[in-house]
Amino acid sequence: MVSRENYYFAKAFSKYMRDTLQLDASSIARYWFYLRHLLLWADATSFSQASSIEPTFPSYLSSVRHGKNELLAPATLKKIVQIAKRLFGWLKMTYAREFRELPMSWIDALRPPRTIQQMHEHEFVTLDEALQLAAMNTKGDLALQRDVAGAAMLYISGMRAGALGSLPIEAVDLASRTIKQWPSLGVQTKNSKSATTYLLDIPQLFAKVQEWDAFIRAHLPSTAMWYTPIISQWGEKTLSADPAGANRNVAIVKRMRKLFAAAGLPYKSPHKFRHGHAVYALQHARTMADYKAISMNLMHADIRVTDGIYAPLVSEEVKQRIAGLTGQPTAHLSVDGDLAAFINSLSDAQLSQALIIAAGRLAQ
Repeated sequence: MVSRENYYFAKAFSKYMRDTLQLDASSIARYWFYLRHLLLWADATSFSQASSIEPTFPSYLSSVRHGKNELLAPATLKKIVQIAKRLFGWLKMTYAREFRELPMSWIDALRPPRTIQQMHEHEFVTLDEALQLAAMNTKGDLALQRDVAGAAMLYISGMRAGALGSLPIEAVDLASRTIKQWPSLGVQTKNSKSATTYLLDIPQLFAKVQEWDAFIRAHLPSTAMWYTPIISQWGEKTLSADPAGANRNVAIVKRMRKLFAAAGLPYKSPHKFRHGHAVYALQHARTMADYKAISMNLMHADIRVTDGIYAPLVSEEVKQRIAGLTGQPTAHLSVDGDLAAFINSLSDAQLSQALIIAAGRLAQ
């Protein structure tokens, strides 16, 4: 039976994430799913005695089944352990007396269970696919014209589908190539983050975005949706100034399916445009300042998030880069011992700050 005390601690942690860290309801629900595994593992044993529980938490997770008797995915296992470490770290700080016997070294040592990783390609919308979608003939089809422009916008902006579906016309400034992803304007962003982001300079895609933008501005108020709802009545399609509906994300997914099918391309979800945006940008980055700018444009809180999610490149590019090393002159690299020792002594937070400072220096 799950400990009542542990349940209380988990609920208090969820409240802390909601009220202090200001995470949105969807994130809290997702984290509670992860915490549920921790509660089931500890069972009646107090979290304060977690280091003595057998089997260990990683061992327990390696045997958990879901769905059709399948093991949890490696990415899910990683997230479950990450949230467990955050919980225990918070408990040590918030309830110092109750958790004084729980070793910090045990918390730091928590790792996901070792699993056999399934190799897969990093899937994203390629530039060639985005250009094929943009090249479609949309004459006489208002909905198709909107969808082509929406696909182009997803690629050059890197925004999530939820943001596109709730983006008002007033949040788009193509003259300065900026997008105001501001919840205060009604834009739905992850964890309600607010940022002004910028568009990639890809002329063929920007032209489609520009064409649609000019069209809707001539017919709708600035508060209307940029990815505009379209009313079809008696065979005639007209633009609607209605706000985004609750199921707008679902509608975008359905429209993208039709768009890919019409272009004769295998379907990729709206989020894969974001992946394509990131991969394209990272492939063209030359300095740490570029890398930091890409991370900020994706609205990531930390450059390591960008690196962990988007840095893996397609296998063909890895092949080309490795092949290109042949015949290159041997590099004679040396690192000052004191500098290396200093860098290794930095915490993750200090290292992240140092990277930002270095990126600023490189940009000068």
